Amino acid sequence: MEGFSENALKILRARYFKKNENGELIEKKPSDLFKRVSKYISRAEKSQADRKLWEKKFFEVMMQRDFMPNSPTLTGADRGMCLSACFVLPIKDSLDDIFQTVKDAALVHKEGGGTGFDFSRIRPQGSFVRKTQGIASGPVSFLKVIDAGTEAVKQGGTRRGANMGILRVDHPDIKEFIIMKLDGKTAQNFNISVAITDKFIKAIKEKTNYGLIDPMTGKVTGSMEPEEIFNLIVDSAWRNGDPGLIFIDKVNQLNPTRAQGPIRATNPCGEQPLHDYESCNLGSINISNFFHSAKKDKFDWDRFREIITLGIRFLDNVIDVNIYPLPQIEDMAKSNRRIGLGIMGFADLLIKMELKYDTEPARKIGKKIIKFLKEESGAASAALAEKRGSFPNIEQSIYQGKKMRNAALLTIAPTGTISRIAGCSSSIEPIFAFKMVSKILDGEIKDLHPLYQQWEDKHPGEPHPNWFIVAKDISPLDHLKMQEVFQQYVDSAVSKTINFPNEASREDIADAYLKAFDMKTKGITVYRDGCRSMQVLNKEKEGKPQPLGRPDALPSTTHKISTGLGRLYITISHFNGIPFEVFCSIGKSGYSTMADAEAIGRLASLSLRSGISAVKVVNQLKGIGGSEPTFHNGALIQSIPDAIAHALESHIGEVAINKQDLNTISCPMCGASLPDEKCPTCPNCAWTRCSGT
Repeated sequence: MEGFSENALKILRARYFKKNENGELIEKKPSDLFKRVSKYISRAEKSQADRKLWEKKFFEVMMQRDFMPNSPTLTGADRGMCLSACFVLPIKDSLDDIFQTVKDAALVHKEGGGTGFDFSRIRPQGSFVRKTQGIASGPVSFLKVIDAGTEAVKQGGTRRGANMGILRVDHPDIKEFIIMKLDGKTAQNFNISVAITDKFIKAIKEKTNYGLIDPMTGKVTGSMEPEEIFNLIVDSAWRNGDPGLIFIDKVNQLNPTRAQGPIRATNPCGEQPLHDYESCNLGSINISNFFHSAKKDKFDWDRFREIITLGIRFLDNVIDVNIYPLPQIEDMAKSNRRIGLGIMGFADLLIKMELKYDTEPARKIGKKIIKFLKEESGAASAALAEKRGSFPNIEQSIYQGKKMRNAALLTIAPTGTISRIAGCSSSIEPIFAFKMVSKILDGEIKDLHPLYQQWEDKHPGEPHPNWFIVAKDISPLDHLKMQEVFQQYVDSAVSKTINFPNEASREDIADAYLKAFDMKTKGITVYRDGCRSMQVLNKEKEGKPQPLGRPDALPSTTHKISTGLGRLYITISHFNGIPFEVFCSIGKSGYSTMADAEAIGRLASLSLRSGISAVKVVNQLKGIGGSEPTFHNGALIQSIPDAIAHALESHIGEVAINKQDLNTISCPMCGASLPDEKCPTCPNCAWTRCSGT
């Protein structure tokens, strides 16, 4: 319909089209939605003629899928809702301030926004509280309070909000903060990041201790070995992807409005560092649409310039027609007029240009595009300032003495949902998989990337060329190099996941962290494949796995493990030195329990014989709780499946698991399986974990 894919239409119907009180669609096609949005955003224009002119231009650019604003603008325009996606709220060291922030966050979440908080100003756990003569509970406890508030308040009545929690590396409670999410239960509505200082990195490199600072006094209250904290961060990130790092000194050194005070926090995905009470509205240009084989660099630079100018005007208009959840946010938005124009469809563009993502030619065109975007967006903002005036706080910025409409202009956001609508790859990320299988309820939906499909149609039976590359086949260093290319020219920040294979070591992640600092990025988010979820099958494999036949004789070991339901006998056989079959029986127990034990053994055997690793089988079974846990040789055995996992571990070594995603490997909105990555986008309905939308 109107050139949009069936998947895009499904998303639009489910989440963007306006409905009446009975839940019936008032908007039935994309043009209905984009007419509403373009008409509302053009209200910021001063004359009737300009309103009609820009309404038409805004409508056309969205219909052509050249530019898309962030989701809150699409959903909230002309509906009495806030149109911004990113917010940072202050959290200070008093109960009044803390619970005011809880209330403010609830109001932001209700409008569909994501919030960031810096907990570094809260006194450490165990500190004396003079007024009450009590003991302070520390920043982590209050992060949990906001997490609980987020859980209770659903955005727009349908979905929960997303948060970013940040703590400085020199806060005395930094250890507790780093490890708090390892239990798989704490702060499930938060991404967390450690604010890393230049002093901390220097201490690591020089192997000297660094000081811990009491936020109430500003004085050094102790010291730590930086390697201990750094290794703790690395281990936690290796296990579950949190925490990320934000290089807070670099953020503030490059902040265009640093004279207004320090930036302490970012939005949930990290691409938008903001002052307290500051917000930002985002939009992205689909650069895949500017491929032109006959033009210089195979790219239409002139049309790109036109869309950049239009995008800057659109986002600037949003500031004036927006409805803000708090008066302080409105004041900051209109004083700095910060916007975030970015790109999406970069991986698609590279495929059209026949450039492999992890090569120097790909980085070269990326650099040329982002440099052009920086220059032209600056020119467009300056031209707007000539007509509309500069942002009020310009004298407290790097633009002092000049004319500029917006304090900050560029952001590279994840674009999960809007790129699905536009029918392009997300942000500057590589393609996750060309063949996707989404399990939804009792069926499956198969997605084949259109450019991949086009190649197959034109070259049946031929192997795909090397520019058809997916995220997991790109080295972490090459992911970082691409982030570095774009960060050079972006005045806010870049959301980019640095992907690692499952077998990556902690040393690999530590190396990436230090390289990211040296590359002058503003932060880094890593994700080791399979570290969060139970490795959902979402990349379609060639052929179907078949269980191997059983040889006549196999070496085996029988384990006797005490469980709360009786003694469990587990026999594990090996083939070519790896676990191949599992047989289970339990004595002095009922027939149902015996049947359950045998069934689990049969299914584990089927998995092992089909080529699924014993590590993944353990991941599925380990930690499952039962009604009668007990101890065996000093180890807690929670259930029969947990006992089987322990037996397998005796053959393959301990398997570290994280229970965090045991119940969230499926999309909470539609039930489809999610890609295994840090901030996945549902391939069916485009729900994203990081934005909460």
